[in-house]
Amino acid sequence: MKKRKKRIIAIIVTVIIAIPIIFLGLLYFYQEKLFFHPVKLGANYAFEFDQKFEEIYIQSDDGTILNGILFQSDTTKGVVFYLHGNAGSIRSCGKVAQTYTNLNYDIFVLDYRGFGKSEGKIKSEEQLYSDSQIAYDELKKRYDENDIIIEGYSIGTGLASELASKNNPKLLILKAPYYSFEDLVCGTYHLPEFLLRYKIPTNEYLEKVKAPVIIFHGTEDKIINYDSSLKLEAEFKEGDTLITLEDQGHGNITSNESYKTEIAKILE
Repeated sequence: MKKRKKRIIAIIVTVIIAIPIIFLGLLYFYQEKLFFHPVKLGANYAFEFDQKFEEIYIQSDDGTILNGILFQSDTTKGVVFYLHGNAGSIRSCGKVAQTYTNLNYDIFVLDYRGFGKSEGKIKSEEQLYSDSQIAYDELKKRYDENDIIIEGYSIGTGLASELASKNNPKLLILKAPYYSFEDLVCGTYHLPEFLLRYKIPTNEYLEKVKAPVIIFHGTEDKIINYDSSLKLEAEFKEGDTLITLEDQGHGNITSNESYKTEIAKILE
């Protein structure tokens, strides 16, 4: 009986120790499923938008084919390279695009790996940076760089900041940015720092951005707190601006009337 009790106790202790280790292991290796929620579209899916657009395919460094849409205005002043949030696909970006095409700017939206018609899967922060740079280089074949505006929304704000930090766009626009992804996930969602494979230090990238930086953030954002932008504002260089959207949540920023008014002033 004593041996049996010892065996049971040993099993219980092993289980107690193993469960958190397994849980932490899953957190480490499956962060992409935690952070990214793509909508996948078939290779033959036909986009339908109430405006002119061109579908563009871009080959990444490892041969993965990425899909993007270039929404076209009637008379263009330049292009907005738009890095979207962590969910959905280009399919839901038609209304967002129209805000910019109505102001005579083309807008290019890239679907990350595994999103929409883009192949592959997201595996690392560095991969996201590399894919964004390759897409940016493609845009430079079509537009002068001083006519390119980089814009990021939500998770795309850190990627947009990194991209702007090593290029020379006309302007960087961030909608609902985080101070750093590490600050957001570990501070807000309490994931242990040593487990996080995605750091995306937006604040560090903004220090290197030569173009003016304009941030829009809603005071009622429950996903990425408005305080994140206040922390970024405290480190602004001359020419950077934070525009507060009162009573605005995390989503549908482009539909906000104050946003529309301010972005029209900026782009005109």
